[in-house]
Amino acid sequence: MTAARMEQLRRLSRRPALAPAPPGAVSLAMGEPDFPTPPSVTEAAVAALRAGSTHYADQKGLEQLRSALASRLPVRPGRAWTADDVVVTHGATAALAAVVLAMIGPGDRVVVPEPAYSLYADLVVLAGGTVDFVPLAPDLHWDLDALAEALPGAAMMIFSNPSNPTGIVHSRQELETLGKLLEGSEVLVVSDEAYHRLVYPGHELTSALEIASLRERTVYVQTFSKTYAMTGWRVGYLAGPREVVDAAAHVHRTHNGSLNTAVQHAALAALDLPDDTVHAMVDIYRQRRDLVVSHLSGVPGVHLVPPEGAFYGFLRYDRGPDSVTVARELAEREVIVRAGAEYGPSGEGHVRISFAAGEEDLWIGLERIAGYFARTRP
Repeated sequence: MTAARMEQLRRLSRRPALAPAPPGAVSLAMGEPDFPTPPSVTEAAVAALRAGSTHYADQKGLEQLRSALASRLPVRPGRAWTADDVVVTHGATAALAAVVLAMIGPGDRVVVPEPAYSLYADLVVLAGGTVDFVPLAPDLHWDLDALAEALPGAAMMIFSNPSNPTGIVHSRQELETLGKLLEGSEVLVVSDEAYHRLVYPGHELTSALEIASLRERTVYVQTFSKTYAMTGWRVGYLAGPREVVDAAAHVHRTHNGSLNTAVQHAALAALDLPDDTVHAMVDIYRQRRDLVVSHLSGVPGVHLVPPEGAFYGFLRYDRGPDSVTVARELAEREVIVRAGAEYGPSGEGHVRISFAAGEEDLWIGLERIAGYFARTRP
């Protein structure tokens, strides 16, 4: 291995491996719904197995699943979405990997507003590209002036909406301004909308595919994990410009091959779930969000922009050690969180908590976090 390659790999983020909390500790670190997968989804997978769906599927995904997903994409004037515009992947992770590895090469610059999900930068580094981090505004929405300076000459911009780790929902106005900033350029937009159904009252999600000036340059990335409590099923997909989708499909079939066939039948069943199933989960997340905001609002030296979507709180603290140390010291006090530095340079001085945990664990974890910051405040 060359020295240059070793240095490149060292630049990857040091995301902690997935692991259960040790005995006596509670975890507010995992971005995983604590709800069970709806029974009809599980039953569909079992039925598919019993019916013999145990062989390879189309490497782009079952056509009936891709057609169903295409029919649910925002309307595209002039040309309807079809199954050929969609690739089914091993979770959103594989969708993101497929498009970045297909479209980014050595020397390409990728703009990532941050704090941001660390996988984005990791994939760009693996592809040989350069990450151009652009800090957010104080309210954790985009700093549009900073983006205007960074975007010229970039090959790609990647973001999540709603955002991991901040819980911010980027508005239609932000997206429309982004479209204007990109006029006349060839910048490809990758919009990770994994939390699109998890939006709280007073806020409304606008997909990048709904913005006329972004539609033809946007790769839409989605997953069944968060909406349907299907993290372990590993079903995701991407859609977008045909030439980009075809390139990503080539990477995906080379790197991953086809997704588990029976699981794709389970995904079809998830699409048929009544809206009330999802609404019930979102309402519980809202209650937990309100609990987080109320519980931490009075802690001296700790600041939280109320989450607008997803199930994360990004806590800023005024004084204290670096975020990795804070996360370690909180773990010693038996509450597991994520260090803000994991999400980019501006994440330092923050920790991320997830309120996808059960209410009892959430109460315990918040008490321990509040107690920690109260004791460590100068």
